[in-house]
Amino acid sequence: MSTRRRLNLWPEFLQGFDNLRAHKMRSVLTMLGMIFGVAAVIAMLSIGAGAQAQVIAFIEQLGVRNLIVEAREAADNETLQRVRKLSAGMRFQDLRVIENSVQGIAAASPRKRFLPSKLLPKPFGEMPTVYGVRPAYQTISNLRVTAGRFFTDEENREAAPVTVLGQGAAATLFGAEDPTGRFIKVNEQWFRVIGVAGPQLSAQGNVGGLPATDRNNLIYVPISSAMLRIEDSRSFLVDEIDAMYFSLNPGVDVASSGTVIRGLLDSLHRGAGDFTVVVPAELLAEQQRTKRLFEFIMVAIASISLLVGGIGIMNIMLASVMERTREIGVRRAIGATRRDVIRQFLIETTLITVSGGFVGTLVGIGLSQLVAYLAGWSTIVTVTSVAVASLVSVTVGIVFGLYPAVRAARLDPVHALHYE
Repeated sequence: MSTRRRLNLWPEFLQGFDNLRAHKMRSVLTMLGMIFGVAAVIAMLSIGAGAQAQVIAFIEQLGVRNLIVEAREAADNETLQRVRKLSAGMRFQDLRVIENSVQGIAAASPRKRFLPSKLLPKPFGEMPTVYGVRPAYQTISNLRVTAGRFFTDEENREAAPVTVLGQGAAATLFGAEDPTGRFIKVNEQWFRVIGVAGPQLSAQGNVGGLPATDRNNLIYVPISSAMLRIEDSRSFLVDEIDAMYFSLNPGVDVASSGTVIRGLLDSLHRGAGDFTVVVPAELLAEQQRTKRLFEFIMVAIASISLLVGGIGIMNIMLASVMERTREIGVRRAIGATRRDVIRQFLIETTLITVSGGFVGTLVGIGLSQLVAYLAGWSTIVTVTSVAVASLVSVTVGIVFGLYPAVRAARLDPVHALHYE
């Protein structure tokens, strides 16, 4: 018996397809709820996945074994003066205290950031930012040099006028030409380009206390050269350095080290709160938790469209039951069981949901690509998003199609035959 029923499924599929084709407009309108619901799920998840993946990749690039201390800029001059009564700002002394007090530091580098007032060659786009750092910064930030080399400890001690350009800075200053061996003028000082750094990811906004910076549009110079050769205000209101980078040895608890550094700086700065300790490992864990929560919320919101589509399927199938009451009576009279009637209506519902889900998948992928093209966002269409959308759409269709099918199967054959 089970084999015969399996063999009879194909004719029932053909009959269901003929019934849907006989009412083309109604079938298409019924599918729209599924199409828009599935498209919304896939598009929203792909946009969210793209944004989250970009942030997670940026945090991973910071280094899960690293710690970053950023000077916190005051909102206005009055606040800055109030802070300076407690703290002199971030200084080389802070770096030395941390290096001597915290165990397991493999490498450390201060950073002094400048925005040049003049730059030659004149940049084609946005003015690059100058980073004065130690040579250890290359290892800490996993900075890859694609041409030339990075500066050495000896060049840093001698305050040598050498520089390494970020990929974006090299392009905006020299275009397609190789800048290695060429010279740039930062304010009033000439620097020889000795290398070009490879591409780096950049965050679009503030991430965990790190200001948004185009990490490709940077000019790296030895920090001693930056302090000695590049003009800068010597006002007591200005931080001597504006960031510190630390790389920890394997086996060292990064979170605990971050807590120790935070305590040391709180003591040195007398609770002025003029710094932020960034622990990329903690940011990564938090971002992954946020990603899972975001996906759940997006699926819940987009599933409302599928719910509306399911209600539409139920209404249409109930109307179909009323229209085909006499047909149902004839089928029951010639031997069709209630299970046969239920299966026939569920097959039609499944055809609607599967077709709507397939079209909705294509529309959702197209929408995500369109958003990526128009807005310049990163979008990722994952197998999970397609599978979730398809599964939810088919489930909703079957659940909402079951009641009309059962109602059709419960019709009395005698009354159904006399129904007009």
